[in-house]
Amino acid sequence: MSQTPLAERLRPKSLDSYIGQTHLVGKNGVLRAAIAAKRLPSMVFWGPPGVGKTTLATVLASSLEIPVYALSAINSGVKDVREAIAKAEKGGMFQTTRPILFIDEIHRFSKAQQDSLLGAVERGIVTLIGATTENPSFEVISALLSRCQVYVLEPLSKSDLDKMIRDAVLNDVVLSKKNISVLETEALLAYSGGDARRMYNLLEIVLQSMSEGEALTNVVVESILQESRIRYDKGGEEHYDVISAFIKSMRGSDVNATLYYLARMIEGGEDPKFIARRMLILASEDIGNANPNALLLANTTFEAIEKIGMPEGRIILSQCAIYLAASAKSNASYLAIDKALDLVKKTGNLPVPLQLRNAPTKLMKELDYGKNYKYAHDYKNNFVAQKFLPEEIEGTSFYKPGNSDREQAFSTRLKSLWNDKYDF
Repeated sequence: MSQTPLAERLRPKSLDSYIGQTHLVGKNGVLRAAIAAKRLPSMVFWGPPGVGKTTLATVLASSLEIPVYALSAINSGVKDVREAIAKAEKGGMFQTTRPILFIDEIHRFSKAQQDSLLGAVERGIVTLIGATTENPSFEVISALLSRCQVYVLEPLSKSDLDKMIRDAVLNDVVLSKKNISVLETEALLAYSGGDARRMYNLLEIVLQSMSEGEALTNVVVESILQESRIRYDKGGEEHYDVISAFIKSMRGSDVNATLYYLARMIEGGEDPKFIARRMLILASEDIGNANPNALLLANTTFEAIEKIGMPEGRIILSQCAIYLAASAKSNASYLAIDKALDLVKKTGNLPVPLQLRNAPTKLMKELDYGKNYKYAHDYKNNFVAQKFLPEEIEGTSFYKPGNSDREQAFSTRLKSLWNDKYDF
């Protein structure tokens, strides 16, 4: 077998040989049009692993015959970024089109690292192409994101992946020598979880174990791959199954199950910020005001993970996960905002009561804006009963306190203030 990985040997060199993402590179695709116009904007490719983000960047550069300077955010620092920009600036002096600076896994760059890209992008030294598996709205700084187009790369279809398998077996300079006939591909697709790079790696493993002229079937694939250790797939179905089990275990207050699924994700190489972000959501959605400290701890955990990283970050994740699993639970805030949003969608923009309106001008005051508003702090216990909701929905109750001690204390206080006006 060749020492060059199959995925690299088969990497497309042109848009016509690129499989998938027809919404971007098809006949009317925006990136095909950009190549035709010979004007590439800085951009971020967002999509799951193995859908062709890196390949697409190289194809764009190849189509325009411009150099690419590539970095991986996993092992590059600010110094590496500056050196790459300096090379791009020097190499692009005689180019009519700006060189491409490709940053793989750009979501793993710190703010300082991303800041170091800004000047080169603003001055047009490079066309930045970043690749990320995480939502760039959360992971890319706003100053950089505002200078980039974000393109979503979709998961490859089964027909796309099937075609890639058959083309590889038939046309690859190494694999074609084994004269393998492809009868079934379902097992290989299932093991790859939609990740083309993973699929190519598994295909090579399988074919290395097959005899010349043998048929590729589901039984053959399963018998070969079951002998190998198939790791947790960060981009496939298992990724979603394990994080779902992790969240449900915390929601269900099972500390031991919580730790088990956390360990599964850590051992599988899951992004610790992804885990921390999901705990942040749970702290509000499933714990809320039953224990407001949960949200504070989850937020601190996210910030600490950004500073500490792994492997020490596993201890911080464990502490927070145990706390959230053991905490009192309430989804009252979650249910309340969804109920309010539902009513807003049904009723539209109801007029704000006059006494609550801002009155910065004389005309507004003459129209009774702000008239009869009572300032709560001027009254006993900093409260005075008055109308706040629009007339049409006066008395509507959205928030129903949960059964925890803390929220029952909320209920008691609110009932004492509002009597029977709201259902607390």
